[in-house]
Amino acid sequence: MRLIPHGDLGRRAATALWSGKMGDSDAVIFKEDVMSDFKMERINMVESQIRPNAVTDSDLLKALLDTPREIFVPPSLRALAYMDGGLCVEAARDHRPARHMLSPMVFAKLAQLARIRKTDRVLDIGGTAGYSAAILSRLAGSVVALENDAGLTALAKESLSALGAANVTVVMGPLEAGSPENAPFDAIFLNGRVGNLSEPLLSQLAEGGRLVGIMGSDTAAKAKLFLKIASQIQERSGFDASAPVLPGFASKHAFVF
Repeated sequence: MRLIPHGDLGRRAATALWSGKMGDSDAVIFKEDVMSDFKMERINMVESQIRPNAVTDSDLLKALLDTPREIFVPPSLRALAYMDGGLCVEAARDHRPARHMLSPMVFAKLAQLARIRKTDRVLDIGGTAGYSAAILSRLAGSVVALENDAGLTALAKESLSALGAANVTVVMGPLEAGSPENAPFDAIFLNGRVGNLSEPLLSQLAEGGRLVGIMGSDTAAKAKLFLKIASQIQERSGFDASAPVLPGFASKHAFVF
C-alpha cells in the first residue's frame, strides 16, 4: 500500500483515480487532517457559498470541509471543482446525455432539507463519481449509491474506497427505477432536476422517509421535499434552484399525490 505525501494528495489522487491506474496494491490513504492542495478552496467554498445561504447543520458543514471534492472530477477540471456552479463531469456521448455535479450550494441546501440522521439508510441517485455519496455517508448509517453509467460507477467505487467510505454500496441500474432490492430507505437524494416522480420510486421510502430533489423547468424550478406519513406522500416546497435533468427523469406523466 502506498501513502501519497500530503502535499501531493489532491493532485496525484485525482489523476490516479480518473486514469484508472490505481490498483488494489496502490490504494491511497486519506486522512481528515491532510492539508491537500485544495484545502483552502474547500474552506472558501463553505464560507462564501454555503454558510451565507442558510446552511447551518454542523455535521453537514464538517463533511463538506473534510471531503476532497476534487477527486470526484476529471483531472482537467480540478481547478473548477469548488466553483460556484454546477460542473459537467462527463460530456454527452453515444446517445447518452452529459452528466453533471450539482453546485456546492444547491447540493448542501438539498442535503440539509433531507435532514439525514446517523441511523438513516439513504439512496443516492445519479451522484456521478461519488461525491454526494461521500458526503451523505458521513451523515447517515448507510448509503446505496445508484448510477446508470458503467464508467462513473467504476469511478465511484474507486473514489469511495480510497476515502474509506465503508458504509457506501455502489450499484448500477436505471436511475428512475431506484433500488427496490435495497429498499426501504429513510431518505432518497436526487442529484439533479426531475420532471416526474414515479410511484415505484416513492414506494421505496420507509414510513417517515424523505425524498429531496429539484422539480420544474429550465426556467422555473424549486427544491422539493416529499414525506411519507401514514403511508401517504406529502409534498413541500423548498428553495429556488436549477440543475440539469437527471437521465430517466424527463417529464412524462407525473405521479399525482
